[in-house]
Amino acid sequence: MAGTIIGNGLTIEGEITSDEEVIVAGTVRGKLTVEGPLTIDAGALVEADIGAASLQVGGNVTGNVTAADRVDLLAGGRLVGDVKASRLTIADGASFKGNVDMDV
Repeated sequence: MAGTIIGNGLTIEGEITSDEEVIVAGTVRGKLTVEGPLTIDAGALVEADIGAASLQVGGNVTGNVTAADRVDLLAGGRLVGDVKASRLTIADGASFKGNVDMDV
């Protein structure tokens, strides 16, 4: 069971910090810091700098991303920003624009 779900019709502006899993299905603008896994669902919009243990992107993310473990861009996912993670996967059908730093 997910720790926190930001629902489809919800928009949050500001700084979000969580020590457990977060799933974003709505819109987040600002800063997102998660000690657990973070999932951006298809249809979700995130305009924020992100720090997470791991990140799965199925929606749209604009901002710089730092992940302790890995970043997975899923089919249909879109990421515009720099990525700092030890592992990065980009699925067929995903789009990415930015720089990658895997030296972590």
